[in-house]
Amino acid sequence: MLPSEIQNILTRKEGIEIEYKSAKGGFPLSFWETFSAFANTDGGIIILGIKEKNGQFFPDGLSENQVTELKKKFWDNIHNPNKISQVTLDDKNVYEQKISDNDWVLIVEVQRAKYNQKPVFLNGTPLGNTFKRRHEGDYHCSDDEIRQMFADSNLHVQSSDARILKGYTIEDIDLQTLKLYRRNYNARHEGHPWTGLSDMDFLSKIEAFRKDRASGEKGFTVAGMLMFGKTSSITDQECLPWFFPDYREHFSAERWSDRLYPDGTWQANLYQFFTNVFIKMSRLLPKPFVLADDGKTRLEYTSAHIALREALVNACVHASYTQIGGITIDCYLDKILICNQGSMLVSVEEFYEGNHSICRNPILQKMFVFLGLGEKAGSGADIILKGWSENNWERPVITQHNDPQYVELMLQMPSISPTGTKQGLSREQVEKQSGLSWSIIEQLLKAVQEPISSSELRQLMRFSNATKFKHRYLNPLLTMQLVTMTQPDSPKSPTQKYVLTTLGKTLLH
Repeated sequence: MLPSEIQNILTRKEGIEIEYKSAKGGFPLSFWETFSAFANTDGGIIILGIKEKNGQFFPDGLSENQVTELKKKFWDNIHNPNKISQVTLDDKNVYEQKISDNDWVLIVEVQRAKYNQKPVFLNGTPLGNTFKRRHEGDYHCSDDEIRQMFADSNLHVQSSDARILKGYTIEDIDLQTLKLYRRNYNARHEGHPWTGLSDMDFLSKIEAFRKDRASGEKGFTVAGMLMFGKTSSITDQECLPWFFPDYREHFSAERWSDRLYPDGTWQANLYQFFTNVFIKMSRLLPKPFVLADDGKTRLEYTSAHIALREALVNACVHASYTQIGGITIDCYLDKILICNQGSMLVSVEEFYEGNHSICRNPILQKMFVFLGLGEKAGSGADIILKGWSENNWERPVITQHNDPQYVELMLQMPSISPTGTKQGLSREQVEKQSGLSWSIIEQLLKAVQEPISSSELRQLMRFSNATKFKHRYLNPLLTMQLVTMTQPDSPKSPTQKYVLTTLGKTLLH
């Protein structure tokens, strides 16, 4: 680091990536807890020789010789497996620095541990000695978090989706889902030898059913049940009792205007969830009139649709299904949030760089790739970023949350935002989000070009029930900001009226 960068760090308070420690009394024992926490989270900088007093930080007054001795003690311990399980730095990450005429500090840049190095723990025992960084502090990891880190670190040996389930038969497979998958597979692989196989032989080829060569055990895999299983079979204790995919649309004043979750009305396996959710989400995107290379065929899918599909596949193949939560998707007027449980196996920086492919559920990934969905070469991030960039939308933002542990991808879409009128709202989008036909929407928008009361508007629309009228017709238009109140600070005023917004005028025009 350059001296100017160090001086900049010393002006900052402690946080998720910076920790100051006093070393006036010698090498601080709490150093190693912070080292473990930084390594297991996103890395960070530990500066020895700075003390805190009343929320402010001051140098300990250490000499160059004292800091040199601290550095020696650090290196004496760092390679001791009974002190720390992994070394996530090298010589260039540990150095002395003079910060004033009489003050020296020791700076240790802790690197984020790779997925196959975690957990980084102390004293030779992971349970009770593994830490994570949260806000400004170091916290013990739960036993479940530690077990998940060990599972991720062994992905190169056997992934969790390859586990063979005991007692499962073809009766646990939803044959309608399998039929849909095979139809799409056959369309993509016309003439392939697998297209003529029996269902069981086909499931074996794609590793939904497999035999363990070492033990001789055979049966359906977690991946096979996730993709094609019946809801009750997936959520059995033997498989994944916490599996609960959840899709929600927030386009009205209600808690959600549409929701797809395991409610007993469908077989909530991963392929059904992916198929149905992608259809719903793709309707939210604008579909400009674009012709294919033949100059005749209209393309229904744009680069944004492909990016959205890639993001959904990514969530499916990277989620940690052994943790509570699974996959949740929340759609708003101006953004889509796609969340999956578990930690990222690469850093945020590596995600944006692309070409870093580490998959938590590689068998699931292959099942999607067989249909031309998802990428194995680490180019998924590139596809997502390209799709949004080509539409001049804000760059997708990926965030790793650690309490609870999940990954969130935010896809902002100004084209359907009340504040983003560059591309405007299409009739199809408004119909979808409001649940109303265009003819009804057009009547309503024309009626509120001048301020009008709810009762007047209701009479004009020939609707008798005031409560149902507001819920069914007014609230969706208010939520989408096509219509606004003349007295927004007094929503229940007896003289309240409603009028068209600028966005509403643009749409009507």
